[in-house]
Amino acid sequence: MSSTDEELVAVKDWWERNGKPLLTGALLAAVVVLGWQGWQKYQNNQSQGASSLYQALLETSLTPSGQPDTGKVAELSGKLKSEYGGTAYAQYASLFVAKVAVDSNKLDDAAAELKGVMDKPADATLAEISRQRLARVLAAQDKADEALKLLDGDTEKAFLSSREELKGDLLVQLGRTDDAQGAYEKAKAALSDDAAVGGLQLKLDDLAKGDA
Repeated sequence: MSSTDEELVAVKDWWERNGKPLLTGALLAAVVVLGWQGWQKYQNNQSQGASSLYQALLETSLTPSGQPDTGKVAELSGKLKSEYGGTAYAQYASLFVAKVAVDSNKLDDAAAELKGVMDKPADATLAEISRQRLARVLAAQDKADEALKLLDGDTEKAFLSSREELKGDLLVQLGRTDDAQGAYEKAKAALSDDAAVGGLQLKLDDLAKGDA
């Protein structure tokens, strides 16, 4: 298996492990924002329409093969963007489209979708999700240096562990094992007391074995 294939497998695996929890948190945050009292009536109408389209988009995966209907994905995501452009739901649609593109090995398409969200995010949560996912896609394109630059600067505490772990993965890809160990340690330290550390500990152990 080539290094590019290995990175593609890694980005898909990371998406499965981290995508659902991040997206669930983002969706809850968006519902709170969309329910803001000052715009309640307007937002309710907007939310219902956008939510219905987004739910239909998710349901494109309910096929015998479990693979989304790509024609429906394009149709529904396009409608969300045209009718509710700039809203959180439209950007969730972009995240979904990017995932479908990754699963189809269309990394350029995935990067374009994620960059669009990252450049004009509806909120801070979507900004970080799209940034981390874009970094993963760039890594799969053998652009780990470029991906690492995306992760410069501060982030909210809730995303610190996942960002530092991602930095560690990129640094390993670049052969910078000492820096990677430091990033993994920061990721471990940023986890809440009741969070699982198994995956991170395995990465730290692997680096330690390499030094032995």
